[in-house]
Amino acid sequence: MGPLGVCFFLLFCLLSASSEGGTIGVNYGRVADNLPSPSSVVQLLKANNITHVKIFDANSEVLNALAGSDIEVTVMVPNQLLQTTATSPSFAALWVQDNVAPYYPLTKIQAIAVGNEIFDDPTNLTSYLVQAMINVQAALVKLDLDNDIKVSTPVALSALQSSYPPSAGAFRTDLAETVMMPMLQFLRKTGSYLMVNVYPFFAYEANANDISLDYALFRPNAGVLDSGSGLTYYNLLDAQVDAVVYAMSALNYDDVPISISETGWPSEGDPNELGADVMNAAAYVGNLISRVQSGTCGTPKRPHCNMDVYLFALFNENQKPGPTSERNYGMFYPNKQKVYDVNFILGNSNSSSSSGNNNGTSNNGGNVRSSSNGNSSETWCIADPSAGKERLQMALDFACGEGGADCTAIQPGAECYEPNTIEAHASYAFNNYYQKNGKGSWNCNFGGAAYVVSQAPKIGKCTLPSSTN
Repeated sequence: MGPLGVCFFLLFCLLSASSEGGTIGVNYGRVADNLPSPSSVVQLLKANNITHVKIFDANSEVLNALAGSDIEVTVMVPNQLLQTTATSPSFAALWVQDNVAPYYPLTKIQAIAVGNEIFDDPTNLTSYLVQAMINVQAALVKLDLDNDIKVSTPVALSALQSSYPPSAGAFRTDLAETVMMPMLQFLRKTGSYLMVNVYPFFAYEANANDISLDYALFRPNAGVLDSGSGLTYYNLLDAQVDAVVYAMSALNYDDVPISISETGWPSEGDPNELGADVMNAAAYVGNLISRVQSGTCGTPKRPHCNMDVYLFALFNENQKPGPTSERNYGMFYPNKQKVYDVNFILGNSNSSSSSGNNNGTSNNGGNVRSSSNGNSSETWCIADPSAGKERLQMALDFACGEGGADCTAIQPGAECYEPNTIEAHASYAFNNYYQKNGKGSWNCNFGGAAYVVSQAPKIGKCTLPSSTN
């Protein structure tokens, strides 16, 4: 490699180092009668490099099992305790004393979620939410735990009056001033963050004629222009998150960070639940993980804001009510076998013998494979449009130059020249480089401008190859 190549390589190293990725965690729900013991679950988490978990209560057996594991934990004040927590500061103090203090710091409790999707709770608890958060925070202050443990609450997108286009995002009129403003003020004052539950699956299922599946699953697509902001969105999750960001900005709280406290895709559903299948679940979760870990998880509105993302859910939960999809969001079956195969740390080879996966495949960092698909070992590297045209052009130049990718097919008049866009040409070049160099996730980064996918990308009339043979 000549001096120019060395400089360019170093530039990519610097870009990679400066783009800090967010954190991937999981929601550990237990609405089931067939789940493994908490101690066995902790071993499963560790075997799969899962370092953050959120639970929906403060179960003592779970918290004791997590002690000494270095897994960071978010606990929850259940909805049924919200009114008492809000009206009785002494109860809030007792709850923290009984459910947090005895376990911390051996169990690394990092946050307390006060309730879950309270605005959708049929018992009408909305008026108690902010005061309950304030009382829990006061209890942490008394125990000198407030600097280490944050207080928040998960909010569903139903809190929005409007969400499309993202720049029109606004909170419901019954919530904006009476609940969201004081809540955001509390989060700003305490240095906390807003938890948001975001499910592109629901939007796709309800609007499959208008929303591209590729757009919902982080696959290559033409993008959707927000005419209000002039920003182009290449995936539905970004659009939904930015709708919340714009709603916060309308209240002058656009500085409050966001954590995606729940997101996922079901591996099975009823016949009318469009898109609920194992391949789509694998694609959504795997492509999201790749994106977050590569450091490109900012949104068009907040391009430098790397969010923590908690996947829903760890297990399929057989006692959850509702349609079939509700019982099939898990990444693992209760017997600890994987519903689909995914790594939580890119570039980390993980055999996960405890998962019970006996399909004879191994994990290549960040690659997603469905155990039900005979061609599941195929993966591709594609450009991330959110990296911006300048970074993509630099990466494209490197791949076709010093990187040694065969870019003949994207020359004028060649079979993959159309569409003549930086994103399309970069995807071809990145994929060729990735396939030539052994499909390691480290060969699909390009300074945070690319990520690995498990579904065959098609760009125009050109299908990207899964090998260089």
